Amino acid sequence: MIKTAFILRPMQLSDIGSAMKLSNAEGWNQTEKDWKLFLVNPGNICMVAESDNRVIGTTTAINYSNQVAWIGMVLVDTEYRGQGVSKSLLTTIFKKLESCKSVKLDATPAGQQVYKKFDFKDEYLVARMTNSLMKNLPLDDDSDILPKPIQQKHIQEIIALDETTFGANRAQLIKYLVREYPDKGMVLKRNNRITGFALGRDGNKYHQIGPVVASNSGDARILITKALKKLVNQPIVVDVLRDKEDLLDWLSSIGFIEQRYFIRMYKKENTLPGITSNQYLICGPEFG
Repeated sequence: MIKTAFILRPMQLSDIGSAMKLSNAEGWNQTEKDWKLFLVNPGNICMVAESDNRVIGTTTAINYSNQVAWIGMVLVDTEYRGQGVSKSLLTTIFKKLESCKSVKLDATPAGQQVYKKFDFKDEYLVARMTNSLMKNLPLDDDSDILPKPIQQKHIQEIIALDETTFGANRAQLIKYLVREYPDKGMVLKRNNRITGFALGRDGNKYHQIGPVVASNSGDARILITKALKKLVNQPIVVDVLRDKEDLLDWLSSIGFIEQRYFIRMYKKENTLPGITSNQYLICGPEFG
């Protein structure tokens, strides 16, 4: 095989079309809006590999308030695989993240072996479940506490709850999801305090529900049920922490199928693990 010459450079907004071609070729769920979110924060690191003025690979790292950098969108055109493109992208991006306290990602089983070579360690598993046409709606919950739509006054409290639960401040992501997809956001209050929330976004193939944070599995189901009722007869994807066995069983009972799983991994020290018992659905492997 003749090795292809390529260069690495920062990703630009003008590269989004090329990046979409790469993610679409893999059947991934990202939209142009998602790619733009990676790029609009100057603290993020987004790189492309380019050969003959053609984007052949990408990698992103979201900087969550200089606490955790989240790696995602590691894509290489099939024609150029096996030539060190992803290794070069990752080596470069990890060098740029040397001052970051922790670096994390959600890897596929194949990717897990690659990231172990970069000294990543396993943390826990996340199951991806899909429902191609949501029909088997859950029964209404008997709870007298129902989710309410997110209002502007809720945002700072949601950001604070998410920071405690996730382990790092994701204010930009939370504000983006609330602003761009207000119909997918809701909060659950107990004793006049927000104890849970659900957010979501439109995808290229599926509507994604997540993140979902709650103080117990019953509240998580209340939030998810409300989200599902807005998506009748539409395709849905959720990424569930694998230790939430009751939730996994319930989702299976209403038509969700486990498609694959991710391994959450970390590099350096896992200084900010968050409160995983209160994390039910993640935002997606590209966001954490």
